[in-house]
Amino acid sequence: MVRDGIYYALAFVAGGGIVSFFLHPALGIPLYLLAAFCLYFFRDPERVIPEGPVAVSPADGKVVAIVAESPALTRISIFLNVFDVHVNRSPVAGTVTEVKYSPGKFLVASKEAASASNEQNTITVDGRDTRVVFKQIAGLIARRIVCTKKPGDHVAIGERVGLIKFGSRTDVTFGPEWQITVKPGDRVAGGASIIARRRGDSSNCS
Repeated sequence: MVRDGIYYALAFVAGGGIVSFFLHPALGIPLYLLAAFCLYFFRDPERVIPEGPVAVSPADGKVVAIVAESPALTRISIFLNVFDVHVNRSPVAGTVTEVKYSPGKFLVASKEAASASNEQNTITVDGRDTRVVFKQIAGLIARRIVCTKKPGDHVAIGERVGLIKFGSRTDVTFGPEWQITVKPGDRVAGGASIIARRRGDSSNCS
């Protein structure tokens, strides 16, 4: 459980108690339901992290796009609805070399335009002979991006790096040394689902 969820839930429970006491008991029910939803939304389950020369999904959600941004770069976009786990994880192991916040719009995160136009936080990780860039992107409802890492931090593959509150999108950009292993429409789990493999890995042929 992410600590923020407890704070939100306690606030809604307190509000429900006040409304129930001063107005009518039934009027507090919606606030109690919101408290229960916050506890559900901010869940943070443990994940079994794959081993080997692979990259994992930075978030739970649905792959909505795989785009060749240049002859050498491929972007995977993952949409998170309000029922997905919103804790974000590093796709690869390495050193965080840049964390860059960019203000922007709050378009529906499942739309392609959100990748370029929405508020976002870009994290660059340099690993062994590779550089992977991934973004935490706000959506129509999401209004806060949380990042717990800073340049110079070392991250393990699948390590928690932050979260996006209430519906969002994550993008991951890979270089030519990576072979994409997912396709649009696939459901992925943050830290557990393999979304790319290093080329030359013998397990690609298995």
